[in-house]
Amino acid sequence: MRYCRFQSDSTTAYAAIEDRAGTLWATRLLTPNEVPAEDLAATRLPGPFQPQPLSALPLLPPVTPSKILCIGRNYKDHAAELGNELPKEPLLFLKPPSSLLAPGGTILLPSLSSRVDYEGELAIVIGRRCRHLGPNEDVRPYIRGYTLVNDVTARDLQKSDGQWTRGKGFDTFCPTGPLVSNEIDPIEAPVTLTTRLNGKIVQQASTADLIFSIPHLLRYITAAITLEPGDLIPTGTPAGVGSLSPGDRIQVEIAGLSILENTAAAEENPAAL
Repeated sequence: MRYCRFQSDSTTAYAAIEDRAGTLWATRLLTPNEVPAEDLAATRLPGPFQPQPLSALPLLPPVTPSKILCIGRNYKDHAAELGNELPKEPLLFLKPPSSLLAPGGTILLPSLSSRVDYEGELAIVIGRRCRHLGPNEDVRPYIRGYTLVNDVTARDLQKSDGQWTRGKGFDTFCPTGPLVSNEIDPIEAPVTLTTRLNGKIVQQASTADLIFSIPHLLRYITAAITLEPGDLIPTGTPAGVGSLSPGDRIQVEIAGLSILENTAAAEENPAAL
């Protein structure tokens, strides 16, 4: 199933997504037993729903994670382009849920940073609580599906701070969506991620090139951290990262997950208000 989350009056709702002649349509509302458990209490079904193109819906990030647990330097060519050594084990860092941004939303470039980069990524969405996954355990029953993330990064602050929380954690620094799908299985069949800046391809790589595979990541993480339904795990970005300027349009795409598109704008200086 593929689904999205959208704003409906004063609440949120979920809709199933189907492909109709090459265009994604929201065809029906999810029933209560299909709504992600972590959102069920806060979700209300609106009135009659007419099928409509996905592009016509006021989309929200399709997940409401308790945590966004990211993987750094998980492609060899990306580590090389930043002059970093390859990690000997997965490099974990957190982005706060307050950094989530809806598809179509505006990435705010903070005045505190002189360089803000895009990083297109495939992200895992957790479907079942999991901890201490065994070395031979199939991780797929714990995966609800996959989505797209742009791991926006204030590169200068990431380097100067020494740890990554501030550089990765600004509001709007985690565009996510537009949908979640369990109709792809990158564990079985690698997928190709493409990032475009103002229509030009700047990143393109297969998840076959991940240093640490999806099963390895989940086993490694759950050895220390309990993952809850809805948690989001971006799996790393390939080479080709670059800076964003006001007015830029950034798109992240994987076949089966549609296109995550956002624009960038300078954040107003609070001191000038």
